Amino acid sequence: MRLFHIRGDQFTELGALPADLPESGYLWLAYGRREFELHYMDVQLGLQRWSCGSLVDLHVADLINNQLPSHFDYTSWYDMLIFRRLAAAPGSEDLFVDDQHGTLASAQKALRAIDTSPVGFAVFDRVLLSVHPTDCAVRDYFAQKLGALTEGRDLRGSSRLPNSSAELMLRMVNHMVDSYLDLRRLLTRQMQTVQHALMDSQREFQEWPLLLESRDALHRLEDTCEDQRSAMQEWIDVLDDWPATQDAAMLRDRELLRVRSRDVLEHIERVLTHVRRMESSSESAVQMHFSALGHRTNNIMRTLTVLTAIFLPLNLITGIFGMNFDTLPLIHRATGVWIALGVMVTIALLLGSFFWRKRYLGTRR
Repeated sequence: MRLFHIRGDQFTELGALPADLPESGYLWLAYGRREFELHYMDVQLGLQRWSCGSLVDLHVADLINNQLPSHFDYTSWYDMLIFRRLAAAPGSEDLFVDDQHGTLASAQKALRAIDTSPVGFAVFDRVLLSVHPTDCAVRDYFAQKLGALTEGRDLRGSSRLPNSSAELMLRMVNHMVDSYLDLRRLLTRQMQTVQHALMDSQREFQEWPLLLESRDALHRLEDTCEDQRSAMQEWIDVLDDWPATQDAAMLRDRELLRVRSRDVLEHIERVLTHVRRMESSSESAVQMHFSALGHRTNNIMRTLTVLTAIFLPLNLITGIFGMNFDTLPLIHRATGVWIALGVMVTIALLLGSFFWRKRYLGTRR
């Protein structure tokens, strides 16, 4: 559990829930999921003391649910967003030697290193409650980043602290979407390893369970991204329905929220496009594998057919001279067998030359 007070250009970490809501700025209450499950009544009491209104019981259950997909819901006093992060588990960066080399075992480990745990946000006017997985680095990352912004040590990205709880929530969501980059690299290398094994003509591909697991993982990622997109679209729709105001500063802040929301939605669209491209690449690899397998089978059948065509007249000659007649030509001559063998070899050479010129034999054109 970490508590922060953000006001203007000041960022302060608190030791406990304050008795009263600060006169200016807003509070960020960052809980681990297990911590929130144990102490959510303290949060409810604090929200009531601050006249923010308490969390709905169904939303509390959603915040502590580890299997919930991304979705958005709202009340008249707060908005709630559940956003499933896409991240690679710690240690997954060492699964592959480089961007081109890997093994099927490392590919299987890469699939199991995908983490899609949900992060919950309850956005009040002056309070942001975030519920994170136990091993989620988003909370600590933003605590460090906001502290660096306060001290002027972070010159990347935005140079100011978030003006509102909604803006801080959007920044964290945007960071979670952008962190898909590491997962994208991991998945790309994993799929390349499987596809190279699939297209290897020197060995028979036996890792069909791994391929099916890869395709199932991509389907789950696509469903996760679609849920993320739907949740952000609902948030944007609700943002447009906020009560009108004549305050110029508030209008500017709302426009900034819309811009950030559309930017997050565009990032999610790019992630979804990449996942669908990987699915298409996987399907194409499977089709190419069966096409190559069919091509090799056709080559084998063609070779067998040509050999059968060459030996067919030889078998005919052998069958003729094997008949039990006493008047067959050449059977009473000492050179008959050599004449028959010469005719058979000549026919075989002529047919082999004919099929070679027709390119029914040979692998080079």
